[in-house]
Amino acid sequence: MIEKHNIKTDSPEKEYSTLNLGPTHPATHGIFQNILKMDGEIVMHAEPTIGYIHRAFEKIAEHRPYYQITTLTDRMNYCSSPINNLGWHMTVEKLIGCEVPKRAQYLRVIIMELARISDHVICDTIIGQDTGATTGFLYFFQMREKIYEIYEEICGARLTTNIGRIGGLERDFTPKAWQKLEAFMVEFPKYLKEFQSLIERNRIFMDRTIGCGPITIEKALSYGFTGPNLRAAGLDYDVRVANPYSSYEDFDFKIPVGKSGDTYDRFMVRLQEMWESVSIIRQAIDKMPEGPFHADVPDFYLPEKQDVYSKMEALIYHFKIVMGETDVPKGEVYHAVEGGNGELGFYLISDGGRAPFRLHFRRPCFVYYQAYPEMIVGGLLSDAILTMSSMNVIAGELDA
Repeated sequence: MIEKHNIKTDSPEKEYSTLNLGPTHPATHGIFQNILKMDGEIVMHAEPTIGYIHRAFEKIAEHRPYYQITTLTDRMNYCSSPINNLGWHMTVEKLIGCEVPKRAQYLRVIIMELARISDHVICDTIIGQDTGATTGFLYFFQMREKIYEIYEEICGARLTTNIGRIGGLERDFTPKAWQKLEAFMVEFPKYLKEFQSLIERNRIFMDRTIGCGPITIEKALSYGFTGPNLRAAGLDYDVRVANPYSSYEDFDFKIPVGKSGDTYDRFMVRLQEMWESVSIIRQAIDKMPEGPFHADVPDFYLPEKQDVYSKMEALIYHFKIVMGETDVPKGEVYHAVEGGNGELGFYLISDGGRAPFRLHFRRPCFVYYQAYPEMIVGGLLSDAILTMSSMNVIAGELDA
C-alpha cells in the first residue's frame, strides 16, 4: 500500500526544488506541462498548464457544414475516434428528428465497443509499461492493430476514422469485415485472459498501483468525473445505462466498479469493461437485424454514384451536400455517449443555417484533468506518472 505523505505547510528550514514535468516529456503521454514543487521525491504542489495543441475545434465548427465536423471530432480522443464520430452524428440526428434503422444502430454498437476496447487496451498496457511490465505491453498491444484492420475494412481509415454518416453508416459491413470481426472475437479473449493473468495479481504491479493517486466518490463528483475514473471510485454511472442510445437498452451487460479510486482500481475497471464489450459485440452479432444501414435522409446522405450520373434529383442532393448548402432546423440539443474516458457530450445550437451557431464539446479529459494536481500531492514523483497514465489523459481531447 502506497502511503501519501502528510503535507501541511512549507518549512523555512527545508530547501525545495522545482521540476518541470512536460510539456514534451515522453512519460506524460501528451503535450501538457506540470510545474511541480518537490521535497526530494515528494510532490508538494503541482500547477498544470494546458493548451499546447489547442486547435479551436468549436470555433472552426461554426464555419463548417454539419457533415464536415465529423473530421474534427475524431481528432479529439484519437484512441477511440469512432465513438466521437457517431456521438456527433447522433446529436445532429436528434436535432433533425431522424430515426436511425435498427440495423444501423446495432452496427454502430459494434463499432463503438471495438473503439472502447482499443481505448482501454492502450490505457491498461501503458499503465503496465509505466510500472516496468513491458512484456504485457508488447504482447497485448497487437490487439489494437486487429481492431484497426476492422476499421480499415469498414471505412478505409484506421486512426482518425471519419466513420459513419448522419443517419447511419456510409456502407454496410462487407463479408471481409464480418470475417475479420469473427476472427477478432475468437482471438481477443485469449489475449485478454493472458494479459490479465500476467498483470492482475503481479506483486510488483500491485505494490506500485494500490493506493496510488486515489480519489473518493465525493471528490470525483465535485470535479465532474464520469466514465472509468468515476466508476473506479465506486459509482456505477454509465451513459449507456443512464440514458441509452443506439439500442443499448437491448443488450445485457454489467458496469464494473472499484472501491478506492486508485490506479489499481482504474486499471481493473477498464480491464473488466473490455470483457463486457466483448459480450456486447457478441450479442449484437447474434441479434443483428435485417434492413437498411442508413435512414432515408437525402439531405445528408450522398446518393449512389450511378444515380448522380443519371438522375437530376440525385445530382441536386449530391451538390447540396458536397457544397454544404443544406439548411438545418433551428433548435438546441445536447446528446452524450459513453466515450472511452467518460461522458462525451455535444451541446449544439442551430439558428437554422448551414453550420452550427454554437457547438460545445464536453470532453471528459478536460473535465477530470483539473483534479490531477490534488491527486498527486503528497505522493512520489514516480506515482505522479502512474496516476496520469491511469486517468488516461488524451491531449487531443484535453485541448480540442
